[in-house]
Amino acid sequence: MPYQIDLHCHSWFSGDGVSSPEQLIASAKAKGLNGFAITDHNTCDAFHYMVDAGLARADGLPVDGFLVLPGVEVSTAEGHLLCIGATLPQMKGRPAREVAAAIRAAGGVAIPAHPYDRFRAGIREEVLDTLEVDALEVFNAAISFAKYNTHAREYAERRGLPMVACSDAHHYAAIGASRMMFETADFSVRGILDAIKRGGQRHESLLSFRDKLRKTLNNWFRLRRRRVHPPRDRVAG
Repeated sequence: MPYQIDLHCHSWFSGDGVSSPEQLIASAKAKGLNGFAITDHNTCDAFHYMVDAGLARADGLPVDGFLVLPGVEVSTAEGHLLCIGATLPQMKGRPAREVAAAIRAAGGVAIPAHPYDRFRAGIREEVLDTLEVDALEVFNAAISFAKYNTHAREYAERRGLPMVACSDAHHYAAIGASRMMFETADFSVRGILDAIKRGGQRHESLLSFRDKLRKTLNNWFRLRRRRVHPPRDRVAG
């Protein structure tokens, strides 16, 4: 059965996100998505919050037919890396190779986010060549220039890597702008992770001007303080 999943989404637990987890889920469902990966910047607090609120499950199964995959977008020493399928300890500033190894050891997948994008901490090709990753984000709906998506796709083709398209939503209205469709009989975190490695169908669409402007302003001004979900002794990515 096909499932539509957005693999790159941010909530207000990111310093530059504006939407609550509840708003993200409601918007995703309204757009026909079956789930998403919550990949806030350098924190897994949103996923812990959703588990505590009954919106997600720690055992990797869906809630009311909707699946939330744990994840984090780590600001590594060389650029941004999506780590999906598990939570991680704080790894901001660590080498990308170390972060990729950590998420894979935890049973998740490593996916470089918006590689080549020089304005948004994309990992450069000379570093990509050294990384063991499970897929590559070849279409980011919020990309600075379309050529960066093209370069990413060409690189993935050369290496034979599975390719994913993602919204990089920082507001509930943007979720699902780009997304993946996976065929799997196992609708669970494990099933979707396996489907990522096999490859799926990409739905590619750039953010609207309004959504892209809103994301840019959030990045520049960061007027909100990032939310933290207690208790503080949680493992946070």
